[in-house]
Amino acid sequence: MVSGELQLLAAFLIDFLIGDPRNMPHPVNAIAFFAGSVETSLRKNMPSAEKIAGIIAVILVVGGTVALTHTILQISFYVHTLLGNIVSIVILYFSFAARDLADHGRAVMSALEKGELELAREKVGMIVGRDVSRLTESEVAQATVESVAENTVDGVTAPLFYALLFGPVGALGYKAVNTLDSLFGYKNERYLNFGWASAKLDDLANFLPSRLTVPFISLAAVIMRLDAQAVFRSVLQTARRHASPNAGYSEAAFAGALGVRLGGPRSYGGVRQILPYLGVTDNDCGVRTVTVAVRLMILSAFLFLTFGLVVRLAVQGKLMWI
Repeated sequence: MVSGELQLLAAFLIDFLIGDPRNMPHPVNAIAFFAGSVETSLRKNMPSAEKIAGIIAVILVVGGTVALTHTILQISFYVHTLLGNIVSIVILYFSFAARDLADHGRAVMSALEKGELELAREKVGMIVGRDVSRLTESEVAQATVESVAENTVDGVTAPLFYALLFGPVGALGYKAVNTLDSLFGYKNERYLNFGWASAKLDDLANFLPSRLTVPFISLAAVIMRLDAQAVFRSVLQTARRHASPNAGYSEAAFAGALGVRLGGPRSYGGVRQILPYLGVTDNDCGVRTVTVAVRLMILSAFLFLTFGLVVRLAVQGKLMWI
């Protein structure tokens, strides 16, 4: 049997090398489809109890994902150990998004380098929720950096964290939580009550990973000869300005390392919002900032994984020298 540590390493490397497959079903899409079906059913049968219905949706979707993943793994290992190992690696691989995140960032960067601002707006519109039609080159770069920074946790270190603790079941269970927040975690009339439980559970699930990621961003900054000291200054001084209790930590850390400011005014659905800035400088983002941000994300993820594997092996007594 392949150890859990080797499964994790193999899955992460596969994701890093090939990214998400475009022509294969993805578990996250299945989770989203199931969540949509659950929402439709609960709204039909519990129209006057939206918050309770939202709690039930979380239990069904997250609980169902965990139970089904566990069952699939049990059956796979029962059939053959090799099959069980392969299925474990595939589930873990589907839980990580480092390569996909890097590819999105590079697509925007490529368009900006060619001076194709409209194309850059189109590309960044695929990864952010704000209005992009009037973004300047600097604003497109900033939106991309913010997406890379936030999703360093959501798409990489948080699923790694739960995979290190609970294996493939934990990783895909986290993806279910994160998917529910993406679908229901909006503070609008439709989801303010129904999405309450989804948003709160996502906040809880990301609490530790978002904070544990910061030291690895700083360490990556040291290796890349960026401003590692500014990482912690930026986090301490500005992370809590963010509307999210977690996203501000990785975004502020990236802002410090890259020597830029993130956040600030932007529009959603035609409505202008004045948001606070993150970071300890007033420098704007540029094309090069996107390039460095992608490299910072990748290196931070590798460092997070390496440290996690070492700690896991040490706890299991497999590293006697620690």
